[in-house]
Amino acid sequence: MTFPINTAQLSAEALVEEFFRRSEGNWRSERRYYTLTNGETQEVVSFVTVQFLPQGSPELIQLAQAHELADTSALTCGALTTWNSHYTMTDRKESSGATVFGVLGDRLYRDRGFATTKPITAQFSLPEPTTLRLRTEYNQSVFEEEIKLVGSKYRTRQTIISRAGEEQMIGQYLERRI
Repeated sequence: MTFPINTAQLSAEALVEEFFRRSEGNWRSERRYYTLTNGETQEVVSFVTVQFLPQGSPELIQLAQAHELADTSALTCGALTTWNSHYTMTDRKESSGATVFGVLGDRLYRDRGFATTKPITAQFSLPEPTTLRLRTEYNQSVFEEEIKLVGSKYRTRQTIISRAGEEQMIGQYLERRI
């Protein structure tokens, strides 16, 4: 017999741990970025790998050190995400990289941001177990992102970037597990 999950009884940390575990694997990401200020559209294809990181993993200890946390084993779990991206409509070069995410309470610690190489934090929530919402603020910009697991083979993502209270860019993604 199975019992439905009562998300009100689960902590944010437990929910995001399960979300990261379900996201683990290789993904093909098709993205479209809409620059609202000039109407420009960019299309990007990326190959993304998500690896779950348990508490105490070397990547999370290093992340805690970068954020100057007193307890370097405080991050309860996390994920290492690597990517290789190709812009399909421009002459931009391929890009690749990695980001480490770590969880503590309702904060998601990152080793870098979207538009900075400095460590940043985001506030997160999971309105349901399959949907992760992030809000990140730095350099007078706000990044609001929603990642939704759709079954076991798909994820959708949407990112809205604002500056000085005005939306600048919208990114929409369809990711397929490969």
